[in-house]
Amino acid sequence: MPSAISVRNLSKLYQLGATRTGGYTTLRESVSNTVRQSWSNATKLFSKRRVPANSQTPSTDLWALKDISLDIKPGEVVGLIGRNGAGKSTFLKVLSRITEPTAGRVELRGRIGSLLEVGTGFHTELTGRENIYLNGAIFGMSRREIARKFDDIVAFSEVDRFLDTPVKRYSSGMFVRLAFAVASHMEPEILLVDEVLAVGDAAFQKKCLGKMDDVSRSGRTVVFVSHNMSTILHLCEKVAVFDKGRLSYLGDCEGGVKEYLSQCNAVHEGDVNLAEHPNRRPSCTPLLGRVQLLNSDGQPVTQVMCGDPITIDIEYLPNRTIADSHVAIGFDDALGCRVFTAATYLTDTAPASLRRQKRLLCRLDELPLAPGRYSLTLNAGPQGAQWTDVIDQALWFDVTASDFYGNGKLPNPDWGRALVRSRWGTP
Repeated sequence: MPSAISVRNLSKLYQLGATRTGGYTTLRESVSNTVRQSWSNATKLFSKRRVPANSQTPSTDLWALKDISLDIKPGEVVGLIGRNGAGKSTFLKVLSRITEPTAGRVELRGRIGSLLEVGTGFHTELTGRENIYLNGAIFGMSRREIARKFDDIVAFSEVDRFLDTPVKRYSSGMFVRLAFAVASHMEPEILLVDEVLAVGDAAFQKKCLGKMDDVSRSGRTVVFVSHNMSTILHLCEKVAVFDKGRLSYLGDCEGGVKEYLSQCNAVHEGDVNLAEHPNRRPSCTPLLGRVQLLNSDGQPVTQVMCGDPITIDIEYLPNRTIADSHVAIGFDDALGCRVFTAATYLTDTAPASLRRQKRLLCRLDELPLAPGRYSLTLNAGPQGAQWTDVIDQALWFDVTASDFYGNGKLPNPDWGRALVRSRWGTP
């Protein structure tokens, strides 16, 4: 079966700071360019003696995409993930024929639809009704097709009361709902989606996710960009990871998410110096000097997956005298509510090694947290007395969804913050 999307050696080069070529220029642009060029010439003239003969100007070349090759089969739902600036949106713009590639080729089989920027093509002076027809036509829908889907679009957007009001009077939420409603009711063979599920309020985002779930199950080919790993794992069958314009991974979703998290953790390491931490409670005597959140490879991280093994590495300040000191780590959610606590005194851990090495490792074989953002609150001091040192929100980290229960169902934050395994049966 031929691929719905076939990409071979695709590259896109941008010139940073380059002015556009061809077309027209306005009077303001002409005057601005003349002044800029005169200033540049004057600067070169007066600074000529101070510039070393062997100096080089920094390169203005930016390869947004570099030698990308992949195939997407008809009916596949593929997620594109990567850090900001990795090339994901540029890749979709090339597929959409908005941007011409510098090198390589792209072959598309089937009508293509794009949800790259919600609201593109809306005219603020026109009413919601008029914009539905205008935007639908821009997306390639016939007038008969728009009329057939008109009621569904209006019902989905929930703006029926304001349908004959110019959209310039809409709130931003109403505008976004109507724009997404039109775009999501297209029926192309290939659909390109760029981070549109981050629009509107929480209820509408859930509605959008449900609509995209319907699209992904309809047999259409979908290429989907998102920074929400739970959404990627829920909607997609395969993942392509972009890194600095290159394709660093193409394969199953969980492997792709782990590759993406490793890229993020390489930039934002979970290693915090506690010597002068701003969240140390008043009147505390500083005892703790450093904390690290480590993955199974012993690397500092700030993003982990549900059920992953982790280690919290805690070091005391080198000049502190420690006598019968214990350590407790509180795992708190984004609202500051305690989820669970790990402590030396709860497991009868002898603090003798702490006195010798001034360092402790707390290992969790399986992180029992649902997807979300969490922090560590650190406590240190002698057992049975008030803690000597307490640091709230000493380190923040993110937990991403994974197949924790091994049944293909991704943990949902609505289930609660803690994940537990249970056994069910009859008496």
